[in-house]
Amino acid sequence: MNYSQTLDYLYKKLPMFTRIGAAAIKKDLDNTILLCEHVGNPHQKFKSIHVAGTNGKGSTSHMLAAILQKAGYKTGLYTSPHLKDFRERIRINGVMMPEDAVVDFTAREQEKIEEISPSFFEVTVAMAFDYFAAEQVDIAIVEVGLGGRLDSTNIITPELSVITNISFDHMNLLGNTLQEIAYEKAGIIKPGIPVVIGEKQAESASVFVSKAKETASDLVFASTELRLDDIRNEGTQLVTSVYKNNSRIYKDLRMDLTGRYQLKNVLTVIQAINLLNRNGFSIPEEAVYSGLAHTAEITGLQGRWQTISRDPLVICDTGHNIAGIQEVLQNIQATPYKKLHIVIGMLKDKDVSSVLQLLPATATYYFCEPLLERALPAAELAQQAEKFNLKGKVYGTVVLALDAAKHNADHNDLIFVGGSTFVVAEAI
Repeated sequence: MNYSQTLDYLYKKLPMFTRIGAAAIKKDLDNTILLCEHVGNPHQKFKSIHVAGTNGKGSTSHMLAAILQKAGYKTGLYTSPHLKDFRERIRINGVMMPEDAVVDFTAREQEKIEEISPSFFEVTVAMAFDYFAAEQVDIAIVEVGLGGRLDSTNIITPELSVITNISFDHMNLLGNTLQEIAYEKAGIIKPGIPVVIGEKQAESASVFVSKAKETASDLVFASTELRLDDIRNEGTQLVTSVYKNNSRIYKDLRMDLTGRYQLKNVLTVIQAINLLNRNGFSIPEEAVYSGLAHTAEITGLQGRWQTISRDPLVICDTGHNIAGIQEVLQNIQATPYKKLHIVIGMLKDKDVSSVLQLLPATATYYFCEPLLERALPAAELAQQAEKFNLKGKVYGTVVLALDAAKHNADHNDLIFVGGSTFVVAEAI
């Protein structure tokens, strides 16, 4: 198989959460363990940092990878889902895994894949770990796919576990309360391994404290250890200073990820770097400044409050659950515009009405659907939106909806594109 045929095989042969949702989830680690055993347990051959959380885990993973790379470490980065290119999931020093390496791994492991019928995600985890081991990375940042306890990535024993925050998403798989969701995320806390929790939240803090006590893991909440001040936008960067107690430890950190929600993530990242430095790593201040100023450039991260056009201003964001949309709305409110246009599409298995009720009735809506089995039909989305007085037209594709918004928007208007990672992927 060539590269195109290999992707076709992976997408069509294997159950894929992106495509079919919960039916693709294998609620154990058995297949991942079998696959990794078959390729020599590559996850035992490199150091790693494990990152979980409802929101912010992707941005946090990319920030950490950028900083470690700037500190001179050969850095692997495993994230999901991808937006445009499958190989976005697996990078070393920001460079995507070569096409021939994807082909070689799949050909080599095809017999085993046929034998045990793993999911798409289980295969990509094994592929990433095999590639990181073969390329002898110094450290790999491994983002959890979904949850934590039963996620395929949870076969690693990392140097550090990071959990960004807890909010409602994937309740059909993780539980209907924040405590239940936190329990699943806390599953990545390993015996004796330190853990950073980004946000201390009343509903979930005790779950993490209890788990860390059980595993004898040092635990710290970044939001209680550190604080930010002097926050401002300067040009295309978000600027802030970081304080521990009353001492300023970083002055004027500049970030190329400018969504205001990144301020929560940067606290998590700084606390993680502090712990790594205490545990044998050597990450100088200059690496932190440079990595945060150039995260998107270094790692290729897209879709996080990303400007994709300036006249009219078009901004996209992958936030798709209640907490993510609340953060997006704060960013919209902080952006000057004359009129707001929202290009939106969602998936069937999301809490659609809870998201729609947050959105402003003053905007003009362009309802669409991504090219995905799980997509909620645009007409159905528009129908549900009517209950919340959200008015607009229905479009057959994301591209048609975005084109219509651009046609209707004046020079000083804002077009926001979101509601789903997959809507953003098609817009980009």
